[in-house]
Amino acid sequence: MEQEHLGEQFQLRRQKLKELRAQGVEPYGLKYPVTHSAQDVLEGFSFLDGQTVSLAGRMMTRRGHGKASFAHIQDGSGRIQVYIRMDSVGESQYTLFQNLDIGDIIGLRGVIFKTRTGEITVDIGAFNLLAKALRPLPEKWHGLKDVEMRYRQRYTDLMVNPEVRRVFVLRSRIIQAMREFLTVRGFLEVETPVMHTVTGGAAARPFVTHHNALNLDLYLRIATELHLKRLVVGGMERVFELGRIFRNEGISTSHNPEFTSVEIYQANADYEDMMELMEDMVRTVAEKVLGSSRLLYQDREIDLSLPWPRKNLLDVVRELTGVDFRQAKGDVAAREVAATHGLELQKEASWGEILFSFFEKFCEEKLWGPVFVRDYPAAVSPLARRCDYDPGFTYRFEAFMAGKEIANAFTELTDPLDQRERFLEQAQKRAGGDEEAHMMDEDFLNALEYGMPPTGGLGIGIDRLVMILTGATSIRDVILFPTMRPKELE
Repeated sequence: MEQEHLGEQFQLRRQKLKELRAQGVEPYGLKYPVTHSAQDVLEGFSFLDGQTVSLAGRMMTRRGHGKASFAHIQDGSGRIQVYIRMDSVGESQYTLFQNLDIGDIIGLRGVIFKTRTGEITVDIGAFNLLAKALRPLPEKWHGLKDVEMRYRQRYTDLMVNPEVRRVFVLRSRIIQAMREFLTVRGFLEVETPVMHTVTGGAAARPFVTHHNALNLDLYLRIATELHLKRLVVGGMERVFELGRIFRNEGISTSHNPEFTSVEIYQANADYEDMMELMEDMVRTVAEKVLGSSRLLYQDREIDLSLPWPRKNLLDVVRELTGVDFRQAKGDVAAREVAATHGLELQKEASWGEILFSFFEKFCEEKLWGPVFVRDYPAAVSPLARRCDYDPGFTYRFEAFMAGKEIANAFTELTDPLDQRERFLEQAQKRAGGDEEAHMMDEDFLNALEYGMPPTGGLGIGIDRLVMILTGATSIRDVILFPTMRPKELE
């Protein structure tokens, strides 16, 4: 029935479109000279009262009173009431206005006043139809079906849900504030290739494409890390890149195959410096964009005030599960612990891989944070420097908030011989069927052989951070056009 109703509406509006053109009215107009936004008028009423302004927006409501009508139009800044009278615009213009549909876009010129009920309003003196809407705006948003429609047709979602618009405005401001924070501190924003001949920088399965002219398979990048570290070798001592990353993985409330990250590299620094940089940046951004470093997320507080706790990975596992992997020495003992807890593993999983899997499965979602979890096994950190106190661990941390990993950082591995050995280990895993293992990148090794200064590196998942700062519960709520299965395949 709903589809039939929409079909009828579409046909009725098509007929109106035809009639408008027969009357000499162009339903898709040229640009309109806008002088103010709705927000400008509402916030500046004390100065603009009685002044003439020009606005343009989408009609969201309309109610008529004989020879006078009220309506609300919505532009990119918000909604404002408009008022039109037949004796002011003439019978033909007033009739045209009465025949407009909700969703039509108009440009108008009029005088600002306040109604007896106190609502700031524009008294229309003239208007133009700028775009005829052939489809009616959605009226109700409820249930999974409508949520799916919101993601598929984000344009309608933005039209009717002000909160959705607010989230994406905040996302833009968060990213802008991060850029400003880094630029002021001497970091240079750069761009590196999206298509790689060798993929690396993360444990992830890549998307593959093909370059016809070169007859060459290429990979969409799964990280920007290895190219940015090449730049550090070249003498660019503070660099960052904010851009899209592509990983051929599943979709969930925390995962989208196409997402945004910022990676930051600083010469003559380590992961301690990256912790300080991150907590300072996130706190500064929150205060600038949201006005506070204290947030409510799912009715629980997250305090971004400095400093964030720093906890060792082994200690976190023991505290949250009661399992002390310091006592479960060796691969066999670790596998027994995993089996006892029902943790599924790859057949040849090592002690370090099992510890990491155990942490991911049983600890991550309990870390409300913000918190830095530090010193990860070398077996799962092939690009991080080994710890001086134990070469089986690395100077690596992950940052967590609201049970979500939002950042990953290293004291970078700069020893080209150790890096080669780590790549060889990864190549063996890849040959054994692990599609997420790192590839051998000879050019990156060649760069390291020229000498790379001690470096700290940090990668932050922008989408997850925006989720927490805006209160969103799904990553799809902070990505304008999330990846969706085509409807015809469902």
